[in-house]
Order: sequence, then C-alpha cells, then structure tokens
Amino acid sequence: MSNPRAARRTTLRLGAVALTGALLTACGSGSDANSPEGSGGQVTLTVDLFGAFGYQEAGLYAEYERLHPNVKIKQTDTEDEQDYWKSLQTRLAGGGGLADVQALEMGRIASVTQKQADKFADLKEYGAAALQGEFAEAKWAAATTGDGKVLGLGTDVGPEAMCYRTDLFKAAGLPTDRTELATAWATWDGYLELGRQYKTKAPAGSSWLDSVNSLNAVMVGQAKERYYDASGALIYENSPAVKSAWDASVKASADGLSAKLDQWSPPWNQAFSSGSFATMPCPAWMLGYIKGQAGDAGKGKWDVAKLPGGAGNWGGSYLAVPRAARHKKEAYELVKWLTAPEQQTVLFRKQGNFPSAVKAIEQIADARDPYFSDAPIGQIFGDAAEKSPVQVLGVHDKDVADQITNALSEVERKGTPPETAWSNAKKAVKNALG
Repeated sequence: MSNPRAARRTTLRLGAVALTGALLTACGSGSDANSPEGSGGQVTLTVDLFGAFGYQEAGLYAEYERLHPNVKIKQTDTEDEQDYWKSLQTRLAGGGGLADVQALEMGRIASVTQKQADKFADLKEYGAAALQGEFAEAKWAAATTGDGKVLGLGTDVGPEAMCYRTDLFKAAGLPTDRTELATAWATWDGYLELGRQYKTKAPAGSSWLDSVNSLNAVMVGQAKERYYDASGALIYENSPAVKSAWDASVKASADGLSAKLDQWSPPWNQAFSSGSFATMPCPAWMLGYIKGQAGDAGKGKWDVAKLPGGAGNWGGSYLAVPRAARHKKEAYELVKWLTAPEQQTVLFRKQGNFPSAVKAIEQIADARDPYFSDAPIGQIFGDAAEKSPVQVLGVHDKDVADQITNALSEVERKGTPPETAWSNAKKAVKNALG
C-alpha cells in the first residue's frame, strides 16, 4: 500500500520498548469513558487474534489496564489464519462465542465489507469518523462499506523486503552487504541465480529459501491486480502477476532451492534457528515472527535488504467489533487505542509491524534494528510502503490465495507436476467459492 514518506525523521532506538505515560495516553481515554455500559464496574474485554500481533509481547495490554483500572483484557490467538477464519465464520453464523474484538486479515476485508457488514459494528457509531485522517487512505477505504460504514481500524500494512542469514551467506561464499545484494537480486531472475550459486556451496542441510509459497506470496503482492480486477471480476486464471509468481515458484522448486517447509508448521518454526534456509521474502510483520522463533541466538545473524523486482505488500490486518460483542463501546475504545499512532510506533519498534497510521510512519522513518544486523528497517520498509501499488481486493482474495498455496505445496512436497497442481488449484477455487 502506498503511504506518504515522512518529511520529519525521528531516530528510534530498537530493543527495549519505552512505554512512557505521555506516549501511551495520547490517544487513550480515561477510565470513566471506558467503563462498562450501564454498570460502572469491572469489565473483561476478550480479544481474538491470529498470528503474531505483538500487543501482549509489547506490554500494551498491561499499559491499557494500568490506564483503565476497570478493564481486564483476555487474548486468544490462533497461529494459522485459515483455521482462525473458519472458526470465526462458524461463530458469526451462530452468533455466539465471539470476542469483543476480532482481527481480520487484509485478504478477508472485502468479503466482510461486501458480504458480512451486518455481522460487525459500524465503528462510526462510536466516533471513528474523526480518525479517518490518521490512517493511510487505502487502508481506511478497504474497511469501509459502500454505504459508508466503517467495520475495522487498520493495524499494520505489509511492505516487503528480503530477510537473509549473513552467517550462511558467508559460509557459501556469497556477499553479505545488503546494498550489494539488492543490486545482485534487483530482479527475481537474479535472486534465483544467486540461489543456484548458494546451492553449490551451501552448508549441509541448508536451502536457499524456506518455501516456494513465501516466494509466490511476495511476488503476487507486487501487483495492483492479482486475483480480481477493479470491476470485481475474478481474473486469477489469466493474471500476469499470478502466472509470473507461479512460474518462478515452480522453477525454484525444480532447481532444488526450497527447504520444502509448510509455512506456519512446527518444522518451519524450528527452521528459523536451525539454519535450514538462508533467505525468506518477508513483509515487515515477519520480523517479529523471526525474532520469536530464532530467539536470542539469532541476533546479528539476520539482515534485511531491498526486495527483488520492486516494492510490494503482503498482508496487514484490522481490528473489528462484532455486533454480537458483549462490550461494544469498551471494545471500540480499546481498538482505537491499540491502532493509534503511538501504539503503532511501539509495535514497529518491538515487532516490526509496519504502521498504517500516517503519524506513526513519520516517527519510524529512521528506525534500525540491532537484531537484524542494525538494518535500516524504517527506510527499507518505508520505501517499499511508498512504492507499493494500492492493491485491488476481492471478496475471495484469501480463498484463492490459499488454494494456490496448497497447489504449490503439492509441487514441492509431493512432486505433483505443475500442470496437474494448477488444475487442482482451479478446481479447489471453484469449490471454495461455491
């Protein structure tokens, strides 16, 4: 997604997160404003997420509870978004078991605004209209229905870069300088060629990239139109972006460059620390995930460079309040606070989640990350965010992406011929869309 770059740059220290009262109360409401509806007593807000949003790890829940003594926050978290979405659909259909705050992935937001608007609260009823100018325009528009309802506030966006292991590069005789590498892999062909060079001298048990699915996801994230066109028509079968990403992924598999790890699986998680792969195309939010999986032993072994083939976006999420939520007003106040520029800045410092709030983008422009060899992540991801296309989002974006992911897994894990796997993907998409 395209975001304006900062005119004013602020140097940020990464590592320890300083949660000062002045920083975190800027967009927080007082406890009176957030007291339970009609009771004035204690309220427990439930938050249901997927993946690694980082709120708990960054201490934001604890700080919110300190600022609002009458509020307690209880989080549940499902690692795999597909599993999360299936469970959410079941609960939305039945109307029970929903959290006060539900996360929504970018690839689902069009489905929500176009097909499930009646299931979520219009946040404008609680004052969200005043926040529109705080968010990147495309981020705000994607969660707004045709008749003007706002169904979620943006958390992050997913500008893309390349994460790589400098120690493994050295062992294979490859350069480690991020600027030199950005030139060497300015194109995806260049990236795959470096991969073939790596393979000839790679440390035992190490592959060039984690999975061809990560390659595919990042490449399709570089296009404005992927699965749908601007008219809402499903175009993935003839999409140049989808074909290019598929062909490159199949080629990487055929050349033996992939570690053949299913993303989000336990073996994939373990591979971050074992050295099973040397590179991974990564959106900004992946930095926090890498830190969590690789641990302290990985500090200084990882670096970040510009992505091959130009800028792109992969992922990004929203926080929404179901209509069936028990504490809608209080839930909105929490969502408002968590997505405010101050808190988005904290999350970027701690987790690498790139902000969707304009002021937060300004504040992190000069950020560096010691864990990733002091990489200038504010500049790298900021440039990517500025240059990324504003993507066309379709009702079933995530469903289409998931079926292509499954098909590529067949290619690299089972040896299924690419033509057969693609045919299987089309059948699966048809079944998923009904």
